[in-house]
Amino acid sequence: MGKITWKPGTMLYPIPPVMVSCGTMERPNVITVAWTGIVNSDPAMTYISVRPERYSHGLITASSEFVINLTTEPLMWTADYCGVKSGRDIDKFSLSSITAVPASQVSAPMIDESPLSLECRVDRILSLGTHDMFLSKIVAVNADEKLIDSRGKLHLENARLVAASHGKYFSLGRQVGTFGYSVRKKQGK
Repeated sequence: MGKITWKPGTMLYPIPPVMVSCGTMERPNVITVAWTGIVNSDPAMTYISVRPERYSHGLITASSEFVINLTTEPLMWTADYCGVKSGRDIDKFSLSSITAVPASQVSAPMIDESPLSLECRVDRILSLGTHDMFLSKIVAVNADEKLIDSRGKLHLENARLVAASHGKYFSLGRQVGTFGYSVRKKQGK
């Protein structure tokens, strides 16, 4: 089977459409971004990339703090809406089905309805062209207690998380393996 070569582009899919809350409890804002990921384990670090002209870019630059909130199926409409509307023009928290709640380590609010929220403090900003990357330390993780079993294990697979792929949203599907299963010894050997 052959492949067709295209010009360089942003074709690494699927990606997480996360809702990034920023600002303060008194004046909260949220922006949906898909350019995010983990960049280091110790210290735990992540990034988001935001266009400089976006309203949230200024809020995050000023405070050096934000919260990454994972998106679920019930939050998908709100996530899409928060990605196409500007906080310059509207209060997204008052017009959508999300609630701002205080974070434990940063001044930016968390989204109460999100199953997992990562509180982040900006370490440095890298100007890359169309976007600026906010390379950040994860200073706290907040998980919905309904997803934690009696042994303290988090079950994000029950959160109905979503992914984005080439302009479309998808529900995460069935489990097809676990980390290291390809080299794990079989039982009884």
